[in-house]
Amino acid sequence: MNPRFFIAAGILLLLLAWAGPLPRLVPDSFAAHMALHMGVVGIAIPVMAMGLAPMIADHPWLRSQLALPIAVSLLDLLIVWGWHAPALHHASRTSGWALVFEQASFAFASLLVWLLALAAPSGRRAQAALAGALTLFFTSMHMTLLGALIGLAPRSIYPGHTHHAVFGLSEMADQQVGGVIMLAIGGIIYLAGGLTLVGRALRRPVPS
Repeated sequence: MNPRFFIAAGILLLLLAWAGPLPRLVPDSFAAHMALHMGVVGIAIPVMAMGLAPMIADHPWLRSQLALPIAVSLLDLLIVWGWHAPALHHASRTSGWALVFEQASFAFASLLVWLLALAAPSGRRAQAALAGALTLFFTSMHMTLLGALIGLAPRSIYPGHTHHAVFGLSEMADQQVGGVIMLAIGGIIYLAGGLTLVGRALRRPVPS
């Protein structure tokens, strides 16, 4: 399929995420905030990366099969966990500009992760697939851990943040649903992507 199709589809999904009700619900709902986050990094960005990856597959910066995955993985971890620190999280839910900056940084880090995972330089497709799988596995692990910490927390992680019941959820139920969304979308999609790449790396070439 034409790479431009995936790029256009990814952009359309981003526009739909921001044109829908989620951004307006963010100030009142942690679950809406998490759904917007996962819609961007777990759905729209991977689709866009499927189109961009073939275009950069032979770029010189992809020659590093160890240092680059580590650097990109750590950058993504710092951005995701940093924005979930109470002060920055509160800012993203009380300021429209902070929310835009937060989501843009999530998208940027996620795009790097998925491009690295999906771009396969000529002659090194198996090695690139394994390096990409490691990047996705690490991302899945830290998202799963963060989602579990949020969903299983015995009390509100963000006390003092104004909460108005959305979908009839209490503040704790809203936080728990947000943690489940991160586990169900973030953790599982990145894990599935990593397993797919491992399968690609282990697949033997068909004799000609």
